[in-house]
Amino acid sequence: MLRVTPSLTAPETIPVSHDHWFSRALAIAAALLSAPAVGQEYPHANEPIGTVREVYDGRLYPDVQVNTFRNIDRLFPTRAVRAGETVRELPVEPMDFADFRFTVGKNTYDLYDIIALNRVTGMLVIQDGAIRFEKYFLGNGPDTRWMSMSVVKSMTATLIGAAIQDGHIDSIDDPIVKYLPRFEGSAYDGVTVRHLLQMASGVQWNETYTDPASDRRAMLEAQIGQQPGAILDLMASLPRAAEPGTRWNYSTGETHVAGALVRAAVGKPVADYLSEKIWIPAGMASDANWWLESPDGLEVGGSGLSATLRDYARFGLFLLEDGVVGDRRILPEGWMAEAGSRKVVGGREVEYGYMLWPLHGRSYAAIGIFGQFVFVDPDRDLVVAMWGAQPKPVGKDGVDEYVFFEALSAYFDD
Repeated sequence: MLRVTPSLTAPETIPVSHDHWFSRALAIAAALLSAPAVGQEYPHANEPIGTVREVYDGRLYPDVQVNTFRNIDRLFPTRAVRAGETVRELPVEPMDFADFRFTVGKNTYDLYDIIALNRVTGMLVIQDGAIRFEKYFLGNGPDTRWMSMSVVKSMTATLIGAAIQDGHIDSIDDPIVKYLPRFEGSAYDGVTVRHLLQMASGVQWNETYTDPASDRRAMLEAQIGQQPGAILDLMASLPRAAEPGTRWNYSTGETHVAGALVRAAVGKPVADYLSEKIWIPAGMASDANWWLESPDGLEVGGSGLSATLRDYARFGLFLLEDGVVGDRRILPEGWMAEAGSRKVVGGREVEYGYMLWPLHGRSYAAIGIFGQFVFVDPDRDLVVAMWGAQPKPVGKDGVDEYVFFEALSAYFDD
């Protein structure tokens, strides 16, 4: 993510249009298909929500925005990411953090400030394997599924690691056309798996969320259209701006290509592979769901997964433990050290790994717009899962979360 955030508006306030009613019909069908069994209704299922365009425009009032972020599976068809029967238990050994303070410039903040000023809607801190802090806000609770947005980019990249470990992808330096021949002759011809993971393809892309003319919004419109393959067609039509491996450029479209790579390499839906390689082995307690580009189509590789806060934290623990569950190695040895570290692209160091953001020391984070984080600090055995409902995709965050995470790491040194 480019440190940004989503928002929506109540259905009765939306201007009538053919694409609006088409999107609504798809959302209703998706909700019916994914509805839980009788007696297991999702606690937020009947809340009024906005539209996906309103999310990206940052034009939702706070109450409807929060409703939308915990109901984004109503915006598009989804595929379930199934949990297994064995749940990883998370022992609770709470701390009150009454003496936690950190400074940004001339201002001093505490935990209450970061929650209030950053519109945090849920926070879970795990250290030394135990829950130290767990709180939900603005109507959320342990059963709430909250959108991840670009946090799912990190999951898609992690699945590429799993596919390499499984032998579905022979090498991180393989050209992607080996698995996605549809890109032969396009700007992606000559791009390797490594380039894709580092967002260093050299393919031209404008990520501006709030600009209706940007590539990111063109991708969103293709998703709204719900035509199979439309997003990949968009990606194949883009021009080359630099030689592969010579320029870093953040691109949500790149992560959709990464998702297509996983699908082609493993021969099954990406959500199913996520369930098989991470959701079940890591002991997730609840099913998640993931946006599709079209009914029964490809998962949107860079956004749209919804899960509970504890399961996001369990994903962080999976990363912390280098993808090892019991005696089973799911990621290549040392994968997370590489994935979570800064890379050199075109002779310059960039603050990006394999779809993860390196922070202080050996720490890193999966980050999504509107304030979604899975933060991992291997040196303190620390994981933080945090949800936010900031008012705009970018530029409206409160206290710098990076400084907060660094202060939290230091707190556990004392």
